[in-house]
Parts: sequence; C-alpha cells; structure tokens
Amino acid sequence: ISGYSLVIQARDSGTPPLSSSVTVNVDISDVNDNSPVFTPANYTAENKPVGTSILQLVVADKDSFHNGPPFTFTILTGNEEEEFTLDPNGVLRSAVIFKHMVATEYVLCVQAKDSGKPQQVSHTYIQVRVIEESIHKPTAIPLEIFIVTMEDDFPGGVIGKIHATDQDVYDVLTYTLKSEQRSLFKVNSHDGKIIALGGLDNGKYVLNVSVSDGRFQVPIDVVVHVEQLLQEMLQNTVTIRFENVSPEDFVGLHMHGFRRTLRNAVLSQKQDSLHIISIQPVAGSNQLDMLFAVQMHNGGFYKPAYLIQKLTNARRHLENVIRISAVLEKNCSGLDCQEQHCEQSLSIDSHSLMTYSTARISFVCPRFYRNVRCMC
Repeated sequence: ISGYSLVIQARDSGTPPLSSSVTVNVDISDVNDNSPVFTPANYTAENKPVGTSILQLVVADKDSFHNGPPFTFTILTGNEEEEFTLDPNGVLRSAVIFKHMVATEYVLCVQAKDSGKPQQVSHTYIQVRVIEESIHKPTAIPLEIFIVTMEDDFPGGVIGKIHATDQDVYDVLTYTLKSEQRSLFKVNSHDGKIIALGGLDNGKYVLNVSVSDGRFQVPIDVVVHVEQLLQEMLQNTVTIRFENVSPEDFVGLHMHGFRRTLRNAVLSQKQDSLHIISIQPVAGSNQLDMLFAVQMHNGGFYKPAYLIQKLTNARRHLENVIRISAVLEKNCSGLDCQEQHCEQSLSIDSHSLMTYSTARISFVCPRFYRNVRCMC
C-alpha cells in the first residue's frame, strides 16, 4: 500500500460539544527489497549471424519505479572469449562467427541489477546452441487426394497431410499455400495438414504448396480429385469385403492396383466409369468393405447382379492383388427371411467424413449405413 488518507476529529467536553476535523495523508516510501526477476528463469537460444539479436531478456521488479528499471545487465561467466555482447536493453547479440567444430554450445551467467539504493541483483543462465547452417533442401512426397461427397454437400475438414523431411537436424519445416487458393483450401504451416473448406465442386484441383527450412523452399505436388455422388449410384452399388486389411493399408498399398484390376474385370467398354463410393471397416472384425458402382458411357448404371457376375468370373485375378472375403449385393446376415424377400436400403451420411491418409495417397469418403428387412 503506497499511502493512507486519515480523517481525524477533535471534540471538546462543552455543552453542546463542539468539534473540528483535519485530513492527515501518510505516504509510504518504497524500500528496495525486491530483486529483479527474469522471465523465464532460464533461456535457451540458437546462434545467429554476427551482430544479430539472439534473444531479448525480460525482467520485472515489484518495487516502485525509482527502485526498479532501468536495469544494468552484465555477463558474469561464459563469455571469456567475448563471443557475445549484451546491450543496456537486455538484447544478447553474437559478436563472432560461430563454428560448430569449435563448440556446440555456450552457457552464460547473466546478472541484472536494479536502480534502487542499495541495488538488488538477480541472475539467470542462458544456454546458446551452435547449429550448422542448413545445407540440405527439404524433401517432400507428392500427395494425391481423392474426395467423395454427395452433391454440393461437402462439409470440409482435414483431407490429408504432407510428409516432408530434412537431413539438417535442427531445421524446422514450415508449409505455405499460394494465397489465391486459400478460399478453398488451407495448409497448417507447422504440420502440413491440408484442410478443405466446405462446398467443393466436382473436379480436379492442383495446389501450389511449398515447404521451407528457412533457407531453401521446395514445391510439393498436391493434386485433389473431388467426385460428387449421384443418388442413382446408391441404388446400384456392390460391396467387396476384404480380409485382414486396414483402411490405411488398402489406400496406401492396394487401392491403385485393385482399381486397375477391377476396371478390367467389370467395365464392358472403355468409356464406362468406375466409382469407388466409400471404404469402411466392418465393426468388430478385421474386415473392410469397399462400396462401388459402375456408370455406363450413356449415363446409366450397371445393375448389381450384372456386376456380381463379372466379379465372380474375375475373382481369381482380383485376389492376386488382395484377399477377398465376400462379394455382397445385399448383406442380410442374421436375418432368416425364409420364403420372403430380403430388402436392403443404403444411406450415406455426407456430414460424417472418414479420412484415410498415407504419405502418398489420401482417401476421403462419407460413412454409409445398411438397413435390411424381410419383405413379403
């Protein structure tokens, strides 16, 4: 408390009693009883070119202004060869060209002294690491992203991650995206995650992404394919169930090869189009379902029964790529319809996206649900 303001009253013993009051101000003078405090208590920094700022010391003092700043900074130990300078504002600078082969780090003991009487002092330690200049360019793996969404109903989200490395041990990589593409996509500057905003249209997008280590900047090939589903596709789907494979392994190791083999197996004409609608783990198992449909060149879709016949004939060739557990048009397991007919309906949750990301390929698709019942 820096002061008190008292109102004092004097009253006599007469009849009636008379009184008078006076205001007494008591100012409390500060005693320099607090040492300067470094924030943080200790520092770690990396070397910089000669004359540039390595770090700024931050000091606070609880005493009043005339017992606090300005502070006097002194390097007590660790600067015997005068490799560093410390200016009156607490900025540590390099004074020499550091060589990693001479020393890999320096530990400086720094003192801060306040302006009070008597002066109070405090100490901190600064560890300065000597790192070699970046000599290697970052390397990045090209990324291809496939997004499947319902018509004009893409909610956005993380669609993949760029994988980049650098042989320089201390290099920190940052990722950037050209500004003109930021209305549709974003890239996390620290970890390389690619984020798509909502409402992507059907088509192909080539992103201008680069990775930098502070010295070298390297472009990365990132291609995004967006495919919008038609409602008619869902009525003509077939499911291939795979055994002992995770979604990420299927996307990263098998998807390209299996797509090519599947096209050869089920397409009647080159102009026909194969659409992989979704892939999804089977709950409680190590199986994986892949949902697909085939569109004819005139716009219609092949019926599931026709596709299943094609798959049955080509199953041996398909299993050269990956083991198939079953080919399903309808999945009525657990229902005993006897003489009745098993009816299946398929629904897509376009707002529940599943992203299966690997170093080279990322596949983003909606979650799907099957509903089955016995019909007369």
